[in-house]
Amino acid sequence: MTEPLYQTDAYQQTFDARVTAVDGSAVTLDRTAFYPGGGGQPHDVGSLSAGGQAWAVTQARKAGAEIWHEVDGPPPRVGTAVQGQIDWTRRYQLMRTHTAMHILCGVIFRDYGASVTGGNMQPLRGRMDFEFETMRQEFVRAIEAKINAEVAAARPLKVAILPREAAFQIPDLIRTKINLLPPGIAEVRTVEIEGLDLQADGGTHVANTREVGQIRIVDYKSKGKINKRIEVALAAA
Repeated sequence: MTEPLYQTDAYQQTFDARVTAVDGSAVTLDRTAFYPGGGGQPHDVGSLSAGGQAWAVTQARKAGAEIWHEVDGPPPRVGTAVQGQIDWTRRYQLMRTHTAMHILCGVIFRDYGASVTGGNMQPLRGRMDFEFETMRQEFVRAIEAKINAEVAAARPLKVAILPREAAFQIPDLIRTKINLLPPGIAEVRTVEIEGLDLQADGGTHVANTREVGQIRIVDYKSKGKINKRIEVALAAA
């Protein structure tokens, strides 16, 4: 079982671990800061090193209780003590982008009661689909002003890991149209933007909305009768 360090400290960039299994060019570790992807957020990349040798980590993926790290070249052996290093520039951009998605979702749910029907992100860009019948330019500009007001409000974010029964006592915990949480999980991780949004979420986020920076709505389009897409972009710094 891999201990997911990213769940409790999204700012951890390096870590020490031990290789627990090898399968082809992939290894599992007893602990990792590499996010394996999920919820629309891409996986981390970075490196592992040991004894003067380094391996590029090109992919991280979750399989059951294990997180597998795809590496370039012959992998380190089982039992090897390694140091992990995530690509922090990319990770931090994804953290800002993921939090921007939650700000957008929180504002639209609070002010318009619309559910999320889909979403995806890359560093500094993301898109989210909502149950809206119509969407016009003036409406989009009003949403943009509201989400940037939440950035300026410097709202703290809090992460909690709750027993499943306790988590599902929280009203509107699942903001997607379909509940994507696996039925067998015993604990649910929640991410709260204080005073704005509280959702079940497994990804990485910044500690305060001000870190997101200005959010621009760069496109919007219809994806169906009651399905409208909003695309956002963030500045590099």
